[in-house]
Amino acid sequence: MSSDGLSPWKVVCLFLLLCALSTVQVVYAKSYGEIEQQRIALAFPGDIAVSAPEGEFNVRTISGKDGSGKAGVLGYVFQSQDVVNIPAYSGKPINMQVILDPAGEIKDAYVLEHHEPILLVGIPESKLHDFAAKYTGIKVGQRVVIGHSSDPGAVTIDAISGATVTVMVVNEVVTRAAHEVAVSLGLITDHGGVKQKPATVREDIYQPADWTQLTGNGAIRRLKLTRGQVDEAFAGSKAEGVHKASAEQANDTFIDLYVTDLNPPTIGRNLLGDNQYRFLMRDLKPGEQAIGVFGQGEYSYKGSGYVRGGIFDRVQLRQFGEVISFRDMDHERLSDVFAAGMPKFDEMSIFIIRPQAEFDPGTPWTLELLVRRQTGAISAEFVSFELPYQMPEEYLERPLPTAEELAAAEEASRPIWLNIWYQKSFQIGVIVVALLLLTIILFLQDTFTKKPHFLHWLRRGYLVFTVVFIGWYALGQLSVVNVLTFVHALIQDFRWELFLTDPVIFIIWTFTAGSILLWGRGVFCGWLCPFGALQELINETARKLKIRQFELPFALHERLWAIKYIILLMLFGISLESMSAAEQFAEVEPFKTAITLKFDRQWWFVLYAVILLVINIFTRKVYCRYVCPLGAALAIPTKLRLFDWLKRRKECGDPCQLCAKECEIQAIHPDGKINANECHYCLDCQMTYHNDNKCPPLINKHKKRNKKAPEGVQLIPVIDLVEAR
Repeated sequence: MSSDGLSPWKVVCLFLLLCALSTVQVVYAKSYGEIEQQRIALAFPGDIAVSAPEGEFNVRTISGKDGSGKAGVLGYVFQSQDVVNIPAYSGKPINMQVILDPAGEIKDAYVLEHHEPILLVGIPESKLHDFAAKYTGIKVGQRVVIGHSSDPGAVTIDAISGATVTVMVVNEVVTRAAHEVAVSLGLITDHGGVKQKPATVREDIYQPADWTQLTGNGAIRRLKLTRGQVDEAFAGSKAEGVHKASAEQANDTFIDLYVTDLNPPTIGRNLLGDNQYRFLMRDLKPGEQAIGVFGQGEYSYKGSGYVRGGIFDRVQLRQFGEVISFRDMDHERLSDVFAAGMPKFDEMSIFIIRPQAEFDPGTPWTLELLVRRQTGAISAEFVSFELPYQMPEEYLERPLPTAEELAAAEEASRPIWLNIWYQKSFQIGVIVVALLLLTIILFLQDTFTKKPHFLHWLRRGYLVFTVVFIGWYALGQLSVVNVLTFVHALIQDFRWELFLTDPVIFIIWTFTAGSILLWGRGVFCGWLCPFGALQELINETARKLKIRQFELPFALHERLWAIKYIILLMLFGISLESMSAAEQFAEVEPFKTAITLKFDRQWWFVLYAVILLVINIFTRKVYCRYVCPLGAALAIPTKLRLFDWLKRRKECGDPCQLCAKECEIQAIHPDGKINANECHYCLDCQMTYHNDNKCPPLINKHKKRNKKAPEGVQLIPVIDLVEAR
């Protein structure tokens, strides 16, 4: 080779580099056409306007008229990929469009894009959309749990049978993304977990205090606005310039507003006096809170709208993202106050928060003051000013969480994959015990193979368990898609969470990887593959029924092994271009049809699987031997196995051909060598190896050992020549 040429190792490195570059993906904000607008129109029918994406999460604001004809913000829409990046079982995130209303309620959740193999050509995609639709009407602050939950306050949603991991990821995507956006928009307050029981006001704590002391410790909070500050708030709107203050008036008081919770005795008794406080507490029902509001300045926090409509349209409270409005029946005019040093106010009120608001006095809340400026005969602009309030801790008693609440909090803080492991603890326990049993069989194979009748029945029972429990119940059928996903994860962004989301698959994969290093691919293909076990049980039944079996000549059989490796390479090449396309071409595997979906699919998939099983009646495991790309993928690292525990004798292959003829998948060469890449570790050859009545070398050995001397042999007498002389 010339010096200008590429050496073989450089060619290999260049190929690997090109593979890596071909799998690098750049994520751009995507447009999904009309479906996005259709979902928005479905949530908010009528004449609406949608803004351009704004902020950290590319949230678009939906504006229009509400049911009462009032114009304003109707909701917010965003794509989950702009908020969270949670890989699903395919290794790629599910992108959803989520619509929220201003109260923090989910109006719509719709799957825009996914790459889940179980849903591409398996379970109808409509089931995923039906599942996503269940989030409509759920509050962002509520916990949503798939299946059973120890939290009695959680919203539970049933999973899609056969796609549990996918729906767990969808749940995580919707709830986390909606929560992040709602917090960023100020629709809810981030409390970082499960909503605790409401705190209670301590009625046994009272200390004399004047106005200065109550404002100094935060028991009373203040919001002071000048006319200039209000003018600045309207800058850029249609109301800019309406009632604008002159330069001399800019520092005039627009409103000087104070707010407090009157229930604590130290606040209520010092402000209202003993008698008025006692009457107030007597009239309050359990769960009600009395909020004191005091104001002075040119702007009235009460206004006059409540006189006509009965609703106070200038003040409202917000807690947990929920708005608490007041009607005239919730209001009491306050005239007499007794706190020393209290300023003179133009307006003083008590607003009653009713029990249905589920108000928590121990959690921060906000008084919102709405300022309106008329811009036309029937049009106006609004600006909201916020006055936050947090009751001093010494006035509160916080209940200790119960065991159920602690368990719910622990459940809420667990990562998604750990929740799945908890939910599948029964399946995990049974499979771990089964794998321990298989490990014992493999390590003590010499002992078990000396008892062929017992081992035959033990193996049949294990194969039934593999089909019924691992395959049809636990959905633990491995696939070449798992191999491709793992390879792509190594090249791109490997995360353990991706593989931990399906504990059954993860455990079986881990065991398979370990068994390959010790025994080769045969342990999985011969004991743990549900479709392989189904084939073996069907073929064994056919043999019991004396159905004629056919075997290919070994020379042809040996060349047909290459087919599965060619299929594997083709699937890998397709996956470099499109993982979704590779997942569809991976339907060369009948696993999804026969095992995962239990033949509940379109007729052509079922026909393909049935044809393979019918062929298997006459020739054992044809699919496994010649077609299976998963078997090919597992055979490649079999070259690295550390031990060769299948025993052979020097007579094996020459002259003895018994094991080669009896091997039902023809994994033994005519020369007696066992091909570990094709062996399914059924241990039949080892049972023959230890059988004194079946193994020809053993039979010949015992014949020679037990051979007796011929009868009637005449002995030659011994003569002492010395004495004879």
